[in-house]
Amino acid sequence: MKTVKLLIVLLLLGSVGVGNAWADHRGHRGHVRFGVMIGPYWGPLYFPPYPYYYPPYYPPVVVERPVPQVYIEQQAPPAPPAPTAPVAEAPVNYWYYCAAAKGYYPYVKECPSGWQKVLPRPPGQP
Repeated sequence: MKTVKLLIVLLLLGSVGVGNAWADHRGHRGHVRFGVMIGPYWGPLYFPPYPYYYPPYYPPVVVERPVPQVYIEQQAPPAPPAPTAPVAEAPVNYWYYCAAAKGYYPYVKECPSGWQKVLPRPPGQP
C-alpha cells in the first residue's frame, strides 16, 4: 500500500502546473490551462514551432512605355542634271619663232624664213 501511495503522490507532484500536451495552443496565448498529464515532460519547447507561411508571390509589375512614332517624309527625287555644253578646250597660245633672226615675235617684227609655231615654255625650263 505504501508503494501505491508513493506512486500517486509522485504523479500528482509531477503533473502540477503542466498543461495538456494535446491542446491547440495557437491563438490561445495568455490563457492559463490546468490539467493532468501522464508521461514525461519535455519543457516549454515541447510543441513544434509555428510554421512560417510565405506570402503569395506576385511578379513585379512591368510598365512598358510606348516608343514615340517617328515620321519620315519622303523627299522628291533629285532632278536630273541639266545637259552641259561641251567644254571648249582653252585655246593654246603659241609662240612664234624665227630661225633666221633667232628670236620670238613680238621682239622680231619680220621673219624672212617664215614663222615656226612653238609651245610656250616658262623661263628657266629646258
